[in-house]
Amino acid sequence: MTRLAQTAGLNDVQREILSTVRDFVDKEIIPVATGLEHRDEYPTEIVEGLKELGLFGLMIPEEYGGLGESLLTYALCVEEIARGWMSVSGIINTHFIVAYMLKQHGTQEQRDAFLPRMALGEVRGAFSMSEPALGSDVSAITSKGVREGDEYVLNGQKMWLTNGGTSTLVAVLCRSDEGHPEGTAPHRSMTTFLVEKEPGFGEVRPGLTIPGKIDKMGYKGVDTTELIMDDLRIPANRVLGGVTGRGFYQMMDGVEVGRVNVAARGCGVAQRAFELGVSYAQQRHTFGKPIAQHQAIQFKLAEMATKVEAAHAMMVNAARKKDSGERNDLEAGMAKYLASEYCKEVVEDAFRIHGGYGFSKEYEIERLYREAPMLLIGEGTAEIQKMIIGRRLLEEYRIQG
Repeated sequence: MTRLAQTAGLNDVQREILSTVRDFVDKEIIPVATGLEHRDEYPTEIVEGLKELGLFGLMIPEEYGGLGESLLTYALCVEEIARGWMSVSGIINTHFIVAYMLKQHGTQEQRDAFLPRMALGEVRGAFSMSEPALGSDVSAITSKGVREGDEYVLNGQKMWLTNGGTSTLVAVLCRSDEGHPEGTAPHRSMTTFLVEKEPGFGEVRPGLTIPGKIDKMGYKGVDTTELIMDDLRIPANRVLGGVTGRGFYQMMDGVEVGRVNVAARGCGVAQRAFELGVSYAQQRHTFGKPIAQHQAIQFKLAEMATKVEAAHAMMVNAARKKDSGERNDLEAGMAKYLASEYCKEVVEDAFRIHGGYGFSKEYEIERLYREAPMLLIGEGTAEIQKMIIGRRLLEEYRIQG
């Protein structure tokens, strides 16, 4: 274990899980990640290894076949996995958010139907809020679900669906006006539908099309897709929680824990960038000595390490707050904002330390340099985080009178 980003107060089980995950990352992910990433190839063998480790059921309760672990344990595992390859942590995160939403908000029948198979990784989750024209403005969604007898008919186009091709269960947020009169606030007329589908691309069930992978700058390997619903029929018992109009709150609860996850990803990528930078600085010689002995490089390393440590501490605090049952949107927003910004800065400093070689695809830092920007926009942009943080601060510090 390295000196940086240690977490005090872990129990023996948590330490054992993290040690196992770190060994897996060092042996099974880091050696192959850059090659897979350059080919934009789905990491099938890595995913099978994560299934065997039980990571797809890490936070699913033991009664459903999961490990029943805390958000903190999960976030620390994500940090380790992102240190190896951020795309792999994305494959797990979307699955985890859907499992979390089912656990917190699903009916008993829905939990029984999906959670045991999700714990084994047999059912793989994805969730979908965004649409092509709306970005962060979730209240403006136009996808719609209309009740027809014992079914809902869904129409609309969704965007930026991580695991869109490989998933078999998608939690889709749509507008549903049933029981919500004209003039109802937009966020009160949204419903989460649980859509089962076959993995793959094209028409994956009648009325549901996954057109193909979106070609991205970074965050490769994992499939990011659109989702098109054209008179897609869903049984009424696949409304999450069994009641319409609760979808916005359910999704925001999922995204809140997702933001801790994105913070953890930022911590993991920043850790790896620091490791690469501090290693290269001791091997590369200029003017007769390792560049690590030049004060300019030592200053960079000092700043990088401090940012790694600070981001980790905020991420751990946000996870522990959620685990304690307290509201953590302020802490999660701060952790996601700081970790993603610091990650970008640490990666760039490691890139600068590598000099011209940082621009070469032979060096791992080149991959990290393209991956870090995704964290600035995933699970809400930095600007959205600052809006959330600012509003919550004004609630906490409202002056009286």
